[in-house]
Amino acid sequence: MNRSSDSTTPLRRILFVCLGNICRSPAAEGVFRDIVTRQGNPAEWTIDSAGTGGYHTGDLPDSRMRIHARRRGYELTHRARKVTESDFDDFDLIVGMDNSNVANLRRLAPSPEAEKKVVPMAEFIGKAMRYDYVPDPYYEGAEGFELVLDLLEDGCQNLYNTLTNLEK
Repeated sequence: MNRSSDSTTPLRRILFVCLGNICRSPAAEGVFRDIVTRQGNPAEWTIDSAGTGGYHTGDLPDSRMRIHARRRGYELTHRARKVTESDFDDFDLIVGMDNSNVANLRRLAPSPEAEKKVVPMAEFIGKAMRYDYVPDPYYEGAEGFELVLDLLEDGCQNLYNTLTNLEK
């Protein structure tokens, strides 16, 4: 994972990205926000999510994802939006849920420096989880949404640990 140009500046502005911004990325936003809140420092962070496509702009997350997330204590209230060029200035790290999202983000990056901010979520998922991407649960049953939340809970905790350990 690349550091910002000023290695003393913490990476605290995180954007999670999937295709439509109604399942994986708003769930990652909710999970990561919960971790940060439990650590007692939410004001120090900017956490958001977006999609590479604008298919669901303005919509709440998929109702199935909201139900499964709520069972774990996460309230997903984000409204879907599409990634913009300004996101590459506004965020320190842009986390894509799968290889397609990462490739699309790298194509959208307005500069080589901006492209370096793009990382795959898989970089933070533990090997024991046996996944190298976060699968899209949209066409799956309940198991798909539960799997995504399992992967995101693991990956987001590892991401948080990585970012806060970089500061030490």
